[in-house]
Amino acid sequence: MKKEPKLMGFAGYKAGMTHVVMTDDVPNSLTSGMEISVPVTILEAPPMKVAGIRVYNGTTNGSHAIAEAWTTELDKELNRAIAVPKKQDLPAALAKIEQLIKDGIARDLKVIMYTLPEKVTGIPKKKPEIMENNIGGTDLKARFEYAKNLLGKSIGIGDVFNNGDIIDVLGITIGKGLQGPVKRWGIQIQKSKHSRAGSVREIGTLGPWHPSHVSWRVPQLGQTGYHQRTEFNKRIMQIGKDGKAVTPEGGFLNYGIIRNDYIIIKGSVPGPVKRLIRLRPAIRSTKQMPVPEITYLSQESKQG
Repeated sequence: MKKEPKLMGFAGYKAGMTHVVMTDDVPNSLTSGMEISVPVTILEAPPMKVAGIRVYNGTTNGSHAIAEAWTTELDKELNRAIAVPKKQDLPAALAKIEQLIKDGIARDLKVIMYTLPEKVTGIPKKKPEIMENNIGGTDLKARFEYAKNLLGKSIGIGDVFNNGDIIDVLGITIGKGLQGPVKRWGIQIQKSKHSRAGSVREIGTLGPWHPSHVSWRVPQLGQTGYHQRTEFNKRIMQIGKDGKAVTPEGGFLNYGIIRNDYIIIKGSVPGPVKRLIRLRPAIRSTKQMPVPEITYLSQESKQG
């Protein structure tokens, strides 16, 4: 059975956390059918724009980009991130991609999208983030026609995801700089008489003399945080357009007021506030959850 083409990715900015009261709809749960309090993360998701189409071939050395087509309707802010192509023959570029697909040379297709951070008052920047998002589907030609219709258009979060969807979130964790093995790996602090080097916050040994090699398993100091992480199977609780409905009194700490579309995700997501969070349909989930029944969303002040 052929799957219809669909955009498989979006991005938003982390605003903060709060909690909701919802009806527990997990089968066989001890609180099934009862109202429970659930922590949630709120992302501000302004529209994204489709800048171009890029196709790849498949070789024994991996995929390589072989052609791309850029729209002529690009925001001037995009110049902050890349050198925007000035002379672009869009019909010729699209015709080349179509011929590559027809000849069987092109094996994959993605769209180039960029964010619009200037629409977000809580983000102190105007430079867009550029990313590739996949177009789902089984027919490459149908995916290409679908991508052509998106070219140059503004895409909202509601065009990609729905309430109750299971998604994966990708983000960069909070950076903590160079840290020792106690904080980085949770090793035990030595007793004072056991440390002859003068520090009780170090490991007792790097390993044996033979083989004379330090294993990667040995906990040592190093970069902690600011790592890219993917969290699987997060549930979308709600998608909305009125940011006032979720903004707490006084705004979110270190963020402010949500003025664009928003998305509420169950649980936490990686990274501090203001950081970009990428969203995609879950690749490991096998279940489809119903739309959550939310009875209350806390808008109490986070100022303390």
